[in-house]
Amino acid sequence: MLSLLLIVLIAITLYHRTNLKLTTLVVLGALLLWGFFYSIPYVHWVLALLILIPLNIPAIRRPMSAQLLEVFKGVMPRISDTEQEALDAGTVWWEQEVFAGKPNWKRLHSIPKASLTPEEEAFINGPTEELCSMVNEWQITNIDRDLPPEMWQFIKDQGFFSFIIPKEYGGLGFSAYAQSQVLTKLNSLSATVGSIVSVPNSLGPAELLMHYGTDEQKKHYLPRLASGEEIPCFALTAIEAGSDAGGIPDKGIVCKGQWNGEEVIGIKLTWNKRYITLAPVATLLGLAFKMYDPDSLLGDREDLGITCALIPTDTDGVEIGRRHYPLSTPFQNGPTSGEDVFVPLDYIIGGEKMAGQGWRMLVDCLSAGRAISLPSGATGGSKMVAYTTGAYARIRRQFKVPVGYMEGVMEALARIAGKTYMIDAVRSFTAAGIDTGEKPSVASAIVKCHTTKYAQDCAIDGMDIHGGKAVMMGPKNYMGRAYQGAPISITVEGANILTRSLIIYGQGSIRCHPYVLKLIEASQNENKEQAVKDFDKSLFAHIGFAMSNKVRTFWLGLTASLFVRKPKSDFTGRYYQRITRFSSALAFLSDVIMGVLGGELKRRESISGRLGDMLSHLYIATSVLKFYDDKGRPEHDKNIVQWSLEHSLYQTQMAADGVLRNFPIGWMGKLLRLVVFPLGLPLSPPSDKLGRRLAKDLQKAEAMREEVSHGIYKSESEFSNLYKVDKALRLQLEMEPIVAKISKALGKKPANHQVVTFAKEAFEQDLITQEELQLVINAEDARLEVINVDDFSKEEMSSTFDKN
Repeated sequence: MLSLLLIVLIAITLYHRTNLKLTTLVVLGALLLWGFFYSIPYVHWVLALLILIPLNIPAIRRPMSAQLLEVFKGVMPRISDTEQEALDAGTVWWEQEVFAGKPNWKRLHSIPKASLTPEEEAFINGPTEELCSMVNEWQITNIDRDLPPEMWQFIKDQGFFSFIIPKEYGGLGFSAYAQSQVLTKLNSLSATVGSIVSVPNSLGPAELLMHYGTDEQKKHYLPRLASGEEIPCFALTAIEAGSDAGGIPDKGIVCKGQWNGEEVIGIKLTWNKRYITLAPVATLLGLAFKMYDPDSLLGDREDLGITCALIPTDTDGVEIGRRHYPLSTPFQNGPTSGEDVFVPLDYIIGGEKMAGQGWRMLVDCLSAGRAISLPSGATGGSKMVAYTTGAYARIRRQFKVPVGYMEGVMEALARIAGKTYMIDAVRSFTAAGIDTGEKPSVASAIVKCHTTKYAQDCAIDGMDIHGGKAVMMGPKNYMGRAYQGAPISITVEGANILTRSLIIYGQGSIRCHPYVLKLIEASQNENKEQAVKDFDKSLFAHIGFAMSNKVRTFWLGLTASLFVRKPKSDFTGRYYQRITRFSSALAFLSDVIMGVLGGELKRRESISGRLGDMLSHLYIATSVLKFYDDKGRPEHDKNIVQWSLEHSLYQTQMAADGVLRNFPIGWMGKLLRLVVFPLGLPLSPPSDKLGRRLAKDLQKAEAMREEVSHGIYKSESEFSNLYKVDKALRLQLEMEPIVAKISKALGKKPANHQVVTFAKEAFEQDLITQEELQLVINAEDARLEVINVDDFSKEEMSSTFDKN
């Protein structure tokens, strides 16, 4: 009985993560209290003292820790300099709470919500709206394959290249959220325009100068970049180094050379880059290269490492101008090269002292930037798909009913709506974090990876629902380019297939874990005495953490997390509980996997990818909860919030199931399943009933549809199809009661092409008014304008599609 009592007490202390001293006092107190009433077997005291005394006295346990440190060094591969710089980049934010097994919900809801200043709102409602009204996507993508000169000039004049540049240098100095909102609106019409505007405001010369440039460089370049006098690009990707950016072969040799008539120490650069956005039109080239000093002109190090420099493109030897054509989305993108191009040392961003610091500069800037540009494009694209597809499904009729009433179509509509909501939630939440000063490197990778994938999913479902309407290219096709261009975002700034395993979990498991990084740092400490102290402290804290996660995971699985405190009392409360459960499971599985595989985990990308999926979907689910709360918990969002949470949690569960099914040691995977899923798999995907409700909401010109599409361009303009689709939906909904009245009066239901004919017949019989007849005619005209597609003459086909 005493043994059972001690086990229960220890389990309770572990569940609540009480510290070792308090746990020791609880155990000893229980023994003393039991001994006051009953006799205690001698063995209990002996075991308690043999275990508790060494645990509580570091001097006794450190010899064992020293031996374990040597074992740890043999298991863990040494972290390279580039890996260390990536681990040091940015900050750890809310994703750490999700990873660590016990999310602090007060912290989540204390994070300021994303918001705009009056100045930022004015820019979105003014210059951004005006730029959108100028977009003729067909002309841009198929005729000119570039923006017209007046659009380029408008972008420069209105400061679209200066969102991140402080006002003191002539920039707009916008928040991350404001920048994201502008890009969302632009991308809802044109990925080409969105890409051109996003690149100068993302990783590139302006951001690098702001953080690392010399005062002289900032004063010279930032005002010119803000005004559009300089068009920047940044060249990182090489032919043989894509995702492995640290392996770039481009080089700069420190040497003496002539510059402005004088002999100076400079760099002779040779590079061959590709996929560089804005390179064909750039006036200022940011260049990443490996810098070498073979003649020791700067010091005694020959290999200085990756370095970043700014080079005017009119410098002798710089080659730019040719273009790539990325999936028929003609934003300016192309190669750049140079051979033995000599530049002075002050072309290095930050000057000579920043030689070799380029990789740290790049990964640090990407820690925030990765969460803005591409996720904003995904948001704009998915919102456009949701806005138009919901309407199209309602106005497109087959078998005398809207196709949106067919259950197969409803499934796709629900996916579009739910994934669009999740994209918007995680984008807004993370941008808000960045605006508080965070640079969340792991969270930004989650956002980039999953928003771009979800946006592609939305485009695929949108294509399926539109059918031939989306296949036939032309000015009336608003869907085809979204589908064509979706893979671009998936491949850039770290291909998703590698981001999922190498960054989200590869870095996340080290950065987000409260003790792993400390253990690694201790193992690399050259001071042996201090290394043992640090390792001992972190090791035993880690053991307690792992034991706590095991107890919590089993208990939360056994009780279905029903006893976890809920921060909200409405329908979302149950989801907070489930997130807590799976957060504990993630922490537990991570410790076991890292213990079993050690350094081998880096190469077991299927396992690390699934663990990364658990972290990602939990982070997205918490973003949805925060997003819903920040909006005031509106009733019309209830269906879409429920769908999003059930989808995210189901994906989390199945990722955990995949880890267990493919556990490296089969019998251990079966035992772990008893801890993680003691009652089996508890969750199902969103129900068909919920999906149907969500699909119907998307087909109504009501609050939910407006919320999902908030922030995109909806105004009437000469070239925008979005206004026309929405107009057709609203007229259709207004017309339907009249058609129902006509059908009832005439005793027959019109086929798709008979609506106007029946209406005229009803009017002639005085069954409807002139106004009602005109409404039917207007609604059918608007509907046909949307569902009709383009066709071209032979001459038009030749001139449009065969342009050189």
